[in-house]
Amino acid sequence: MALRYLHTMVRVKDLDASMAFYRLLGLAETRRYENEAGRFTLVFMAPPGQPDCPVELTWNWDGDPGLPSDSRHFGHLAYEVDDIYATCAHLAANGVVINRPPRDGHMAFVRSPDNISVEILQRGEAKPPEEPWASMGNIGHW
Repeated sequence: MALRYLHTMVRVKDLDASMAFYRLLGLAETRRYENEAGRFTLVFMAPPGQPDCPVELTWNWDGDPGLPSDSRHFGHLAYEVDDIYATCAHLAANGVVINRPPRDGHMAFVRSPDNISVEILQRGEAKPPEEPWASMGNIGHW
């Protein structure tokens, strides 16, 4: 049996806020599907040059009362970056809380506006510990 990865789907409460968050991570919209009869929009976003690794943002136009407030039924999205410290600084400068700072120079976690955990991993070897990250504590859940 052949198996091919397609996408990871997350339900979003505010499509614009969620898209802005994923743009901060470096993702871009690759395609969009609007269904008037079903009253929903699907937006696929992926890192540049990686259209086969998208996250699907599903937005129900009339709200989604079944959407859990903590989204813990979902594990996390994971993205590798060239410079974890620069990425976390960029996210923090744009109002994103760094829930698990990259104290080890290797891994950090943030949350999307819809409470989806996003893991950020340093490409290759971990960077040497660096302030302010090395002494920063966790904030909330990740």
